[in-house]
Amino acid sequence: MESDDLPTQVTASSDSVRVRSVALAIVDGPDRGLSFRAPRGTIRIGTVAAADLRLRDPTVSRLHCEIRVRPDSVRIVDLGSTNGTHVDGVSVRDANLCGGATLRVGATAIRVELGDDAIEIPLSPACGFGPVVGASVEMRRLYAVLERVAPLDATVVVEGETGTGKEIVAQAIHEASGRARGPFVAVDCGAFAESLIESELFGHTRGAFSGAVAERRGLFEEANGGTLFLDEIGELPIALQSKLLRAIETRSVRPIGVNVPRPIDVRIVAATNRPLARAVNEGLFREDLYYRLAVVELHLPPLHARRDDIPLLARHFYERLTGSRDLPAAMLSALLTRSWPGNVRELRNHVERTVAISRPGADPARLAPGGGARPRAAPDVPRIDLPFKQARRAWLERFEDGYVRALLESTGGNVSHAAQAAGVSRRFLQRAMLRLGLRQASETAPEDRR
Repeated sequence: MESDDLPTQVTASSDSVRVRSVALAIVDGPDRGLSFRAPRGTIRIGTVAAADLRLRDPTVSRLHCEIRVRPDSVRIVDLGSTNGTHVDGVSVRDANLCGGATLRVGATAIRVELGDDAIEIPLSPACGFGPVVGASVEMRRLYAVLERVAPLDATVVVEGETGTGKEIVAQAIHEASGRARGPFVAVDCGAFAESLIESELFGHTRGAFSGAVAERRGLFEEANGGTLFLDEIGELPIALQSKLLRAIETRSVRPIGVNVPRPIDVRIVAATNRPLARAVNEGLFREDLYYRLAVVELHLPPLHARRDDIPLLARHFYERLTGSRDLPAAMLSALLTRSWPGNVRELRNHVERTVAISRPGADPARLAPGGGARPRAAPDVPRIDLPFKQARRAWLERFEDGYVRALLESTGGNVSHAAQAAGVSRRFLQRAMLRLGLRQASETAPEDRR
């Protein structure tokens, strides 16, 4: 894209960013002659009624692709379509668009033009939103949406790569809502076997199935009056998705073995690291549940798309660990040279690791070959210099790090055996390894060399 296509400079005091409007003209296919001008920053193309540009072409997927207008780019993203998305004859999954490009979806050709008029996208003046930190244009754009959405009870879907901070955003929404005094309950939908997830969500009565020796409240009831965060919602078995939809629609749950539904008052925030629209196209996620959940969709940018936030984030993590914001210049310079494929989580872990091994008396030999610190014994008492929620999170992360490393060591790096010993799914353990920087271990495990 040419440098003058879109504005790239936004001052800290700006309350909005102006981007060139995008106009689409269909030049071939069943809808030839139809034109469309984007009223906002995202244009979703497909055959479903909810698409911004709805096509009659039967070779176009229900949710085929979307055009995302950003302050410094216009991107085309394929949503897992059946026939693919092509720009000027080249198949793409995620690419920049230039004015005058021809977009082909199925048998339909669409001419893309950048208009002379502008769309104003609101920006928040804040440099953070609750526990979420960042002052880049992308994050201030997100805060502007969060400020409007958080006080409502609207269901929210948060999409973003692993490590971008989806759960932190969910917590921020909860804390800024009228439910802040209620519970915030988080569940990883991919952490449980398919036979157990229904009981975890909705509960069960005594004797409802083998092993149900006592009545148990489900997580929906645990979150009553507060927020239920459904992480990795795309991993929810399709057989259970209809029950989740019914619970959301009727505001009630029916535990296993119970005939009378129980009323609930819960706000749902869901998260996924892969687009739900793609899962809908693949038949892995119910379309009606998708539209019920995605009342508001938030996209968290990867860290490489908000590199201006690296110094701010690094100082934030450094201050939490040391009590000082005087981040060493050499350390900051090193941080700015990295690509951070693990996003904010990788940055936070790197800062924590660097601080840990630079303390007086620290043994450099404690560094693992992959650059990570070897697991340290958990402290005798939790940290009391942090707020309760942050202290609990730090304690659990330390436990998870030590547990997973010891588990893998006991099985010789065999992920399947480790998952079976821990009573979790293999996919859940793989995601934990990715969070902890053990991705190379999974790649070299004997079972993964096939």
